[in-house]
Amino acid sequence: MTVAALALFAVYLVVGFGVRTVVQVRRTGDSGWRGISGRPGTREWWAGAAFAAALVAGVLGPVTATFGLDPIDSLTTPLVQIVASGTAAVGITGTFLTQVAMGSSWRIGVGETETETTDLVTDGPFAVVRNPIFSAMAVTGAGLAFMVPNIVALLGLALLLVALQLQVRVVEEPYLRRMHGASYVEYQAAVGRFLPWLGRQRRSLKTGA
Repeated sequence: MTVAALALFAVYLVVGFGVRTVVQVRRTGDSGWRGISGRPGTREWWAGAAFAAALVAGVLGPVTATFGLDPIDSLTTPLVQIVASGTAAVGITGTFLTQVAMGSSWRIGVGETETETTDLVTDGPFAVVRNPIFSAMAVTGAGLAFMVPNIVALLGLALLLVALQLQVRVVEEPYLRRMHGASYVEYQAAVGRFLPWLGRQRRSLKTGA
């Protein structure tokens, strides 16, 4: 299962970041990469750094398993392994499809120093939750962690879930409110953050999370 987890993680990186970047360049001439937001030490910077660290921690789970780190025995049953593998595959597929649904507005990070305003995407999966890409990434992370459920993998999953919350609440939502104003405020009030109906916001133009 360790080899399978590493293989799926490689597919995840290639499809979710490599292939999607190539598609973006061909469509727009721009990679869509904006990197970590904010100056080092700011809340925005820490949110981005936590997200990058979570990706590293995710691959360290199966890597440490290859060096002999034991899994948690109660989580290594055949049923858990089968469900985890299927969950990871569904998450990877969902990540790519929701990225494609974002069209030319797809970005990694936000470019507040640039004079760009992307379209606010509210249809397709974005009509169900505001951050379907991050929801799919959480599903992927959970599947990969439970494929090789050692302490490093589970801590990596916890870090990923925290990082996704920070990235959305500290970086992306304030940015989208500034860029789209009342349109995004209405969208926040109608659609859940990561799950349908959960995390809807009161109508307010304040920039806090």
